[in-house]
Amino acid sequence: MYNFRAGLIRALVEAGYEVVVAAPPDDYSARLKELGCRYIPLPMSNKGTNPASDLWLLMRFWWLFRQEKPHAYLGYTVKPNIYGSIAAHSLGIPVINNIAGLGAVFIKDNLLTQLVKRLYKLALSKSCTVFFQNEDDRVMFVSAGLVPAAITDRLPGSGVDLAKFAYQAPLEKSGLDQVDEHAASDILGLEPVRLEHKVSFILIARMLFDKGIGEYVEAARLIKVRYPQVTFNLLGFLDVQNPAAISRSQMNEWVSEGVVNYLGTSDDVRPFINSTDCVVLPSYREGVPRSLLEAAAIGRPIITTNAVGCKEVVDDGVNGYLCQPKDAVDLANKIEKMLLLSDKHRTEMGLRSREKVEREFDERVVIGKYLRVLAEFNDSVK
Repeated sequence: MYNFRAGLIRALVEAGYEVVVAAPPDDYSARLKELGCRYIPLPMSNKGTNPASDLWLLMRFWWLFRQEKPHAYLGYTVKPNIYGSIAAHSLGIPVINNIAGLGAVFIKDNLLTQLVKRLYKLALSKSCTVFFQNEDDRVMFVSAGLVPAAITDRLPGSGVDLAKFAYQAPLEKSGLDQVDEHAASDILGLEPVRLEHKVSFILIARMLFDKGIGEYVEAARLIKVRYPQVTFNLLGFLDVQNPAAISRSQMNEWVSEGVVNYLGTSDDVRPFINSTDCVVLPSYREGVPRSLLEAAAIGRPIITTNAVGCKEVVDDGVNGYLCQPKDAVDLANKIEKMLLLSDKHRTEMGLRSREKVEREFDERVVIGKYLRVLAEFNDSVK
C-alpha cells in the first residue's frame, strides 16, 4: 500500500475523503500515517489455502466494515478482492476492485485455480467497478463469465509518478563505444569477449521463481562465460510468504558462485535504476509491473517477457526487447543484444521508454478514474 498506492491515498485525502487502510502489519505500517490516512492492522495469510483461515479472514472483513461503516471499499490483491468484496456486498457497501495481476495460481490450471475463479465470480458480481491492469486479464475474466463486461475498465497498471521518477541521463563511462552491435549471436560455446567498459543489468522484484529469477540467474551464467565483466544485480524482498519464494540459502549459493549480486531491499529504487544500463524482468505473468514503469520513467531500456502484463511496457526493438517466458537461452540472447549496443543506442532506447510511460502510464490517469467512480456513487461518499 505504501509503495504502490501512496499517490492515490494522498489524492483521496486531498479531495476530502477520509481514508482508512487495512492491511497486514509490517515494517511499512507506521509510515502509512505520513500519507494522511488511518491504518488498521488486518492479519492474513496472503498465500495460504486453509479454508478455516480464509473463513476467519472473511469474518474479520465483515466485522471491520461493521465498525467503520465505509462509504466505499477499494480492494487490492486476491484475498482482499475476494473476501473483502463478499463482506462489503453483504453490508451494502459499494466496491471498487483492482485486479493487479492474477498471481501464481493462474499460471497453472488445477483445482485451486477453478476454486479461485468461482470465488472471484461470487465476489465481483455485485461490484460497482472492476479495474484491470491489462487487456488480457480483462478479456479472460469477462469471457469466463467471472465479471460482467459493463462494470470493467482498464488502468495503466498502478501508474507511475512522473515527477518523482524523473528522467535521469545514464552515467557517463570512460572508454570507447561497445563492439559492433551487429556482432550479437548465439552465446553458447563462444570464446570470451572483452568489452570496452562494464555493462550492468538489474532485476527489481520480490525474489520469486515466478518473476523469472531462475531464468535471470541462468542467463547470467551463460553471458558471463563470454562477457565476464558484465554485472547482474538483484534487488527485492527475499524469503517472502509465497510458494514460489527463493530461499536465502539459494540466494547465498548464487552470490557465492559469482553469477549475481544480491543488493537486499530499498525504500528508494531510483539510485539503483540510475546506475544501471538496463532493467530486466523475465516474469511469467503480471498485471503491469511497477518496477518496469519506474525504470521506463527514469529512462532505461528494458528486457522483459512477451507475457501478459509485461509486454505492455516494451515496444520490441524500440525501448527494449521481449524474450520468451521460461527460456533462459532466449533471455541471454536478448541480454547479449542489449550489451552489444553502443551507449548512444541504449540512451536512445531509454528516451523512448520515458516517452512511452509519459504517453501511456501516468499515475494521474489512475487517480482520475478512481475519483470519477467515487463521485458517481452519491454525495454522501465524501
